[in-house]
Amino acid sequence: MKILSPAKINLFLHITGKRSDGYHDLVTIMCCVSLYDTIFLTTHAKKTTVSCSNPEVPEDETNIAFKAADLFLNRLNRQEGVKITIKKEIPVAAGLGGGSSNAAAVFLGLNRCYGYPFSLDDLMTMGISIGADVPFFLFGKPARASGIGEKLEVCDGLPSYKILLVYPGFGVSTAEVYKNVDLGLTKCEKPLTKPLLGKGKFSTEYHLYNDLETVVVSRHPEIIAVKESLLSHGARGALMSGSGPTVFGLFSDHDQALAANRVLSKNAEWQVFLTDMIIDAGCIIDV
Repeated sequence: MKILSPAKINLFLHITGKRSDGYHDLVTIMCCVSLYDTIFLTTHAKKTTVSCSNPEVPEDETNIAFKAADLFLNRLNRQEGVKITIKKEIPVAAGLGGGSSNAAAVFLGLNRCYGYPFSLDDLMTMGISIGADVPFFLFGKPARASGIGEKLEVCDGLPSYKILLVYPGFGVSTAEVYKNVDLGLTKCEKPLTKPLLGKGKFSTEYHLYNDLETVVVSRHPEIIAVKESLLSHGARGALMSGSGPTVFGLFSDHDQALAANRVLSKNAEWQVFLTDMIIDAGCIIDV
């Protein structure tokens, strides 16, 4: 089985508090974009194994895709494994949710292979136990997420932007970023909830916001240079995604996006991806 596993961006991210279990409560708006890893699953193996084209990704039981397969098969009481092969296109530790997306792809692929023994709610409950973003990728639609990311509502009203992703060439530890969040400074004044639901209209001026950006910029000021480059080449808005360091630019004009892609791709230290906002699907299974 072959599965396309998409990246995501956070159009809005506000930290509302820290929980006793170490997770942070938040409100965020997420959507998938058309940058995909490719996951290959071979079932009925003697044991679960993971191999990946990117050497930065672990190939043992610490890999979140491995954890997803292990949890799924244990819940199904199957004494067998699955061979997982990951062809990586999404940068690692980039704020794009690549690992969580891979885990969701494994859950969805195995559920199909074994005749849909679990409901979507079952899969989402399993998913949240291994990663806060996994339920979103299982959900498969633009969403307003709250709690630690497990409470999801469909987010309608998002324009279909062209999106330029710029990965500045270095990874960031999500755990370290959240560890350094100063909750006393996260006083979000942006309108964030109801205007983005139902028939609400998204506005780059009023809704683009990320509490984690300040934390990452303090250590990596290159983020500002990336944002300025995107804006100067026609982006309607630019923001760091998730815990970074990837920055995305929203373009309403296709030709401007293409031109910006050509210019920014000349920077040897950056990886630049021209993508589309996905508003109707998440992981794509191709048997």
